[in-house]
Amino acid sequence: MQYDIQSIIQGYAQGYFLMANDGEDSLGWYSSRQRALIPLDGSFTYPKSLRRQINQNRFSVAVNRDFGAVVEGCADRETTWISQELKQIYWALYQTGWAYSFETWYGNELAGGILGLSIGGAFIGESMFYRIPEGSKVAMVKLVERLRDRYYLLFDAQMNNPHLERFGAYTVKEKQYNAILEEALKRKCSLV
Repeated sequence: MQYDIQSIIQGYAQGYFLMANDGEDSLGWYSSRQRALIPLDGSFTYPKSLRRQINQNRFSVAVNRDFGAVVEGCADRETTWISQELKQIYWALYQTGWAYSFETWYGNELAGGILGLSIGGAFIGESMFYRIPEGSKVAMVKLVERLRDRYYLLFDAQMNNPHLERFGAYTVKEKQYNAILEEALKRKCSLV
């Protein structure tokens, strides 16, 4: 199936995101009055126990080593908004250089990953998962380091939850989000 990639990117660039209702294959564009952001400055935090895991170098990091497996891992849960069509769209976005999987590996085993879109200086996180405890948490820390090193301005986590709050995630209103997004889109950043 062919997708209008530019229209999809334009939708994300305007502050919308795609979702399917659980159990349905019909997609829709959504926005939110509040958005969760992962800080890319000194306010990014993570638990000391995770610091020990990172210092032990148990996991290696890769970008797009197994994009398809990350999409499947993110969708593999009791309730999911990642429909079959959305998987195909992510694949099309990946093939055209917009979607990425930021992965942690334990030897040759995929430990966890984060699925997202990179548009200018904005990384829009779509979902994350783990197969090995701490796999997605290490991916989060290493992704933030990568985004900082590459001068990204925005790491959009879309919706806040207690897990993300442990990393310093905070919520902004839609108007502030759109202003940050507009500035981020002016940058030319690359995840790889």
